[in-house]
Amino acid sequence: MIRYSTSISLDGYTAGPDQSLENPLGVGGMQLHDWLRSLAVWRENHGEEGGAETASTDVLKAAGANLGAYVMGRNMFGGGPGPWGDDPWNGWWGDNPPFHLPVFVVTHLPRTPLECEGGTTFTFVTDGPEAAVALARDAASGRDVMINGGASVARQCLEAGLVDELGLDVVPVLLGGGERLFDDVGGAIDDYELVELVSSPAAAHFTYRRRGKG
Repeated sequence: MIRYSTSISLDGYTAGPDQSLENPLGVGGMQLHDWLRSLAVWRENHGEEGGAETASTDVLKAAGANLGAYVMGRNMFGGGPGPWGDDPWNGWWGDNPPFHLPVFVVTHLPRTPLECEGGTTFTFVTDGPEAAVALARDAASGRDVMINGGASVARQCLEAGLVDELGLDVVPVLLGGGERLFDDVGGAIDDYELVELVSSPAAAHFTYRRRGKG
């Protein structure tokens, strides 16, 4: 199954305005992930202590279950637009990224694969999201593929009919601007039906599935 999951504001933004290398989620965008960072299971996975147990805990655990590979856009990997340069930055994720699986990064510019600690390998795909999803599906060996971040790549995958399951973690904030997920997707989302709703104090988690993919 090909899945996409994202935190989204009440007014439909997955990132705030004025995104930059210093502020990758834009003004106010970090609020979209407060629900996630407050959970004990998330903090444990990132070497931190404390945290809460809420209804969101099981949602987060389910999102990470049965995964075999990831797909993401260049902005989520990190590095900004333009040429990679002679000594390219290795992205937002440090020496030991939290994925521990193959990750396929959609980009316009080629780059050799980047092997990191903990089993994460970033492979840079220049043939578009459909090619990246196909490579990820092969690498996943029967497990699920998660399209993880990047509204632009997600929109292209939705428009191409590649997403079997769509998870929206709706956070009760208004950003008023930024990057919207569903702009110009046309009828690409008409074939999805709501299959689950889980609510916690910090977010409402909606799961939609494409008809015939139950």
